[in-house]
Amino acid sequence: MMTSKTIANGILRAIGFLVLIAIALYFLYLIQSVLIYLLVSLILTLIGNPILDFFKNKLKFKHTLATIATLLIFVLFIAGFILMVIPLISSQGQNLSLLKTAEIEKSIAELTVKVTTFLESHNIDSEQMLKESNLTSKINFNFIPNFLNAIIGTIGSFGMGLASVLFITFFFLKDRLMFIVSVKKLIPDSHEEQILNSLHKTNHLLSRYFLGLLLQLSIVFVLYVIVLLIFGIPNLLIIAFLCAVLNIVPYIGPLIASVLAAVLTMLSNIGSDFQTEILPTTIYVLIGFWLVQVIDNNFSQPIIFSKSVSSHPLEIFLVTLIAGFLSGILGMVVAVPLYTILKVIGKEFFPENTIIKLLTKDI
Repeated sequence: MMTSKTIANGILRAIGFLVLIAIALYFLYLIQSVLIYLLVSLILTLIGNPILDFFKNKLKFKHTLATIATLLIFVLFIAGFILMVIPLISSQGQNLSLLKTAEIEKSIAELTVKVTTFLESHNIDSEQMLKESNLTSKINFNFIPNFLNAIIGTIGSFGMGLASVLFITFFFLKDRLMFIVSVKKLIPDSHEEQILNSLHKTNHLLSRYFLGLLLQLSIVFVLYVIVLLIFGIPNLLIIAFLCAVLNIVPYIGPLIASVLAAVLTMLSNIGSDFQTEILPTTIYVLIGFWLVQVIDNNFSQPIIFSKSVSSHPLEIFLVTLIAGFLSGILGMVVAVPLYTILKVIGKEFFPENTIIKLLTKDI
């Protein structure tokens, strides 16, 4: 029979448990920067593992030397990116007035006048409609300069974070076997083989996935640059860079990138005639971006990702679509890595399940 003392003790224990959870969450909030460093280091480790294995197996480097060589490649790549790309993006952003909200609003207002004049010349009365909608007052133009300023500001002030990430990544790569041994001591003996196999396969597949993601974004960036170069768009690097970054978000990102490219193309040619130059050029750019997406969606992306995570392109599409409905943009970004992890775990722990057999036959 429960007494008042037993009930009181139960309530106190529950309160104490909730307080501990709250303290733990607050602690994680305080060290969120460290958690981000760990996450970035883990991604770099997954990308670096194939490079490390190449140095060890093909070039016969010692493990420590291979680790240093892998880290040196990261350092050279990051340094080259900062020294070559960021100053260009910064200068082109200034030329495009993307770092100043007031300048964007002024350019948009001027563009609106040109669009209105063009529509009226074709007997379309849009002036009253534009006044009633008051479109320019409803658009938050801060997102463009805030996005660019965040990128440039982060690049300019992330020295400490970069040093921390590289330091952590070095030991993740160098002592990966030691970490495996440590994990062996923590996991129960009855599931040791399945868990270790899951970790090994997950590490392998995610390493290929992140390398594939870098390759896919690089291909898209180059194709965007070519399209903008063909049509003589000024500030092409900043436009191509922003649109390529948006491709990280599957399916929705390219659509936003196309709209952004159209707006920035118009703003880049704001001094030209709307009917004879701005409008045709923008249409050509949109057609070019559409062709890039056709190439990316039907060739480079399915081939890269289906090969990297051993999943059918339709499978990846459906998983990404479902994740988007359930968790929005964030869900779409993490859908493929998370789905890959779940597939590996399912194959190891439920190998006889018919559905899992079908989904994991290539793993």
